Amino acid sequence: MAEGGEREELLSPPPVSPAKRLCSWPSPRAHHPRGSPGTAGGGAGGGGGGGLPPGARPHLQPESLLDCAAKTVAEKWAYERVEERFERIPEPVQRRIVYWSFPRNEREICMYSSFQHRGGPGAGAAGGGAAGASPAEEGPPPPPGAAAPAGSAPGAAAAGASPGLGSAAGAAGEGLPFRRGIRLLDSGSVENVLQVGFHLSGTVTEPATTSEPAMTYKVAISFDRCKITSVTCGCGNKDIFYCAHVVALSLYRIRKPDQVKLRLPISETLFQMNRDQLQKFIQYLITAHHTEVLPTAQKLADEILSSNSEINQVNGAPDPTAGASIDDENCWHLDEEQVKEQVKLFLSQGCYYGSGKQLNSMFAKVREMLRMRDSNGARMLTLITEQFMADPRLTLWRQQGTSMTDKCRQLWDELGALWVCIILNPHCKLEEKSSWLQQLQKWSDLDVCPLEDGNYGHELPNITNALPQSASHSPEHVPTACARVDALHSHGYPKEALRLTVAIINTLRLQQQRQLEIYKHQKKELLQRGTTAITNLEGWVGHPLDPIGCLFLTLTEACRLNDDSCLEVSDMNESRPPVYQHVPMAAGCPNSSESYLSLALEVALMGLGQQRVMPEGLYAQDKVCRNEEQLLSRLQELQLDDELVQTLQKQCLLLLEGGPFSGLGEVIHRESVPMHTFAKYLFSALLPHDPDLSYKLALRAMRLPVLENSTSTGDTSHPQHMVSVVPSRYPRWFTLGHLESQQCELASTMLTAAKGDTLRLRTILEAIQKHIHSSSLIFKLAQDAFKIATPTDSSTDSTLLNVALELGLQVMRMTLSTLNWRRREMVRWLVTCATEVGVRALVSILQSWYTLFTPTEATSIVAATAVSHTTILRLSLDYPQREELASCARTLALQCAMKDPQSCALSALTLCEKDHIAFEAAYQIAIDAAAGGMTHSQLFTIARYMELRGYPLRAFKLASLAMSHLNLAYNQDTHPAINDVLWACALSHSLGKNELAALIPLVVKSVHCATVLSDILRRCTVTAPGLAGIPGRRSSGKLMSTDKAPLRQLLDATINAYINTTHSRLTHISPRHYGEFIEFLSKARETFLLPQDGHLQFAQFIDNLKQIYKGKKKLMLLVRERFG
Repeated sequence: MAEGGEREELLSPPPVSPAKRLCSWPSPRAHHPRGSPGTAGGGAGGGGGGGLPPGARPHLQPESLLDCAAKTVAEKWAYERVEERFERIPEPVQRRIVYWSFPRNEREICMYSSFQHRGGPGAGAAGGGAAGASPAEEGPPPPPGAAAPAGSAPGAAAAGASPGLGSAAGAAGEGLPFRRGIRLLDSGSVENVLQVGFHLSGTVTEPATTSEPAMTYKVAISFDRCKITSVTCGCGNKDIFYCAHVVALSLYRIRKPDQVKLRLPISETLFQMNRDQLQKFIQYLITAHHTEVLPTAQKLADEILSSNSEINQVNGAPDPTAGASIDDENCWHLDEEQVKEQVKLFLSQGCYYGSGKQLNSMFAKVREMLRMRDSNGARMLTLITEQFMADPRLTLWRQQGTSMTDKCRQLWDELGALWVCIILNPHCKLEEKSSWLQQLQKWSDLDVCPLEDGNYGHELPNITNALPQSASHSPEHVPTACARVDALHSHGYPKEALRLTVAIINTLRLQQQRQLEIYKHQKKELLQRGTTAITNLEGWVGHPLDPIGCLFLTLTEACRLNDDSCLEVSDMNESRPPVYQHVPMAAGCPNSSESYLSLALEVALMGLGQQRVMPEGLYAQDKVCRNEEQLLSRLQELQLDDELVQTLQKQCLLLLEGGPFSGLGEVIHRESVPMHTFAKYLFSALLPHDPDLSYKLALRAMRLPVLENSTSTGDTSHPQHMVSVVPSRYPRWFTLGHLESQQCELASTMLTAAKGDTLRLRTILEAIQKHIHSSSLIFKLAQDAFKIATPTDSSTDSTLLNVALELGLQVMRMTLSTLNWRRREMVRWLVTCATEVGVRALVSILQSWYTLFTPTEATSIVAATAVSHTTILRLSLDYPQREELASCARTLALQCAMKDPQSCALSALTLCEKDHIAFEAAYQIAIDAAAGGMTHSQLFTIARYMELRGYPLRAFKLASLAMSHLNLAYNQDTHPAINDVLWACALSHSLGKNELAALIPLVVKSVHCATVLSDILRRCTVTAPGLAGIPGRRSSGKLMSTDKAPLRQLLDATINAYINTTHSRLTHISPRHYGEFIEFLSKARETFLLPQDGHLQFAQFIDNLKQIYKGKKKLMLLVRERFG
């Protein structure tokens, strides 16, 4: 494998470029300054003199004029142009040009050897200065041994030119090619390094591991104008980026240039040979590699000897080491096929399993290339876009009529934003811009190209229009102007981006002032109407171009204190929050007394506070919420000092006075995007500095007009929104649940802050009751308030506790007539809250139960809990208080029993146990309701309760009423009411013969199941009646006979039930049930034999069966065998 790289290099076709006739020159060590970014200033030794020749002393030495000129020429000119321009080039000049043509910045090597980049949202334009500058902007290198100048230090340090990159990055990035390349370099694995002209070669040895032996790979690198133009490595790397071996060799050349053997291009060396030397050279070369090059050598020899061959029609010969020709494109090597394969693979995984993260990393890599002004940025984005357009899911979604997933939409958004950034490149030539637009139009015309989800599709102006240069022109579309800022920022023009940002903010300020003036003239009329059709035509938060985010990022990046000792090499690393400082605006600006940081805060507040209509579509609405949360998370990173607090106060006052143009104005559009999340940030930020303003803002923001106003005022001015209005009431706000939860969070934040302040709590409570329309959210607020008011480690706050109770009462009223699966939980919580408030609260809810609870809830939960022993102990109630509660509970119980006797009679009896009059009243209510809608089950339950309380005769009366409601068919031998029937019969039997005689006719009428009747009959004959010991009654002590009343009637009914059941079962009997049927007849015989002539009746019954069902021969045989 180690030889593979060399074989591939030797057999590859020579590049088609003219022959280079180069002159040789000496290579004095004195002309090796090493202070450019990524060279000696950050060498392997970490000091200034780590790469100095042996015995040399580090000392300050100015760069020679030769090196200054050679560096510039090596970076800007193709070497062929140098040769054409000058007839003779001195050898030292040629050597220094070749020397300086290799890349000098390790950041660029890092960029092409890993996905990782400078982290954070500002990756697209991080650094804002020399750190992201192109080599053209680098300052002169320091002399050997000196530290790199301030202009180049960030680039070198951040890119990892120093050992700090190897140590501070952390273990998370140890597997990256760049990190592995540094380890290989530091371990001395790079050997045999040779630079021949514009070609660098060497060997890199991978150390042995426990599973694999050491492997040596041959590496070859071609370069031109400080860019690597091609790489070859024997490891066979298949990836977008360079392998660790290419990294190791490149860094060796950057950090240790004096240890690299430098030779002239091979054509120059051959030119210095005579004929004999050339023949010897060729024969030795063929001998050393005869198996690989002999066929090619013979073919070339044949063509050269043929006078008519094509090779003899060209002057000179190609030289792969002589640099690029004038017409060659000067760009870094990028494996296009691997880019395509990687994007295709990630898309095939559906943006899951980390593939979405990988695609975002590729987008970040494009931004990094743009910041370095690398032409491969646009090239790589084109390749990515082609694969996105070829995604087979686009066709599938189109055919099925379904929308793409949110993850895919987010990727498409970033794709579009990058293209805007490329098109708006200030140095993009017109023909290049025209070419891009043609390509974009071509993609857009494809059927599978997804459409923008939102209201922006037809509102975006031509993004190629130039920014107006004079005040007479109308101002440019704000998002497009902000996109220009992003383009400047992303292409490494931070100063220009800042200037344009300030101009845009000044324009927005003027616009804000004009809107205030317009509102002052219309204020009286708008306040009278209470609604408005006025709204900003386009929302900036959630816009595809993210205008506010661009401005905020540009301004904060200029104020960011960068920690260049650490490069974020893994997305898994926990990045530290950024630290900002006030940076005064550039001199000459109209508001130069301000800082960029205060401007960043101001523009974020202006954008977030803009009143705008909610866009259509789920994704567009979700994007509004996500973008708002992203901006607020960045705002929370700012440490508010006095200057920022002043900016905050000023802008908040403007938002409050902004009328319909502000989301916090007095009158807003019905479908305006709510301000709850924004107001929560403002409230928390302002509270320590200006409590009155913070509460005013938060209370103003509590509204949710789309749920509060059923009219559609203003919709006519926006016909694009009329489609979304549901005929009943609401437009299609897919994120309404999230918005309501944010409204709840705002209210909860205010409640927490206002703890102990009765006036503010009352105002907040009124706002909640007016604006929050979800019972579950109000219940959550009530629970939050209760939790805050009753901390475990301190005393209870009565003011907030009363608010919790008020909210709980509102929830009870809201959910009383509607279905809510949490209703029982809510009722129990309210009783707990009222208990915590005190006895007066309990009395109040007991007295007004009908407005809060259903009768069942009032009796079974509320009243029962209020008079429980636990409540008495919790409140330490005295006797009068206990009696008051009990009296209220009894009154409630009787009222509920009258309203819903079926559900509440038993609970009413239980609650009235200790008061004879109330108990009698509850009993009478139950008796009166028995004839109505009460079921046998409810009556039996009450009857059992009465027996348990020592009222057997009342229990018997209720049981008799229950029996009249019951009907048991012949086959219902497992009916749940059977136990109640047996209990009722046992109760009547225990009371005496008269009660039994009264109940048996009811049993005979209601029960037709033979087995149940026989069971009752058996039980009545086992013991004598009247054993209950009723005062004034005496038991005879004699067993009852089945031949006499009242049991005779029961016996006859039982026999008839057996006869009827037998015929019913025989109608559809199957052979597998024969055995079960014989057992049934055996039980019937036991009942038949109870009277004196019972055996004759049973025999006659069996004979009848044999006659009627003689066709069932097998069954009748079994009957005959058992019964004769």
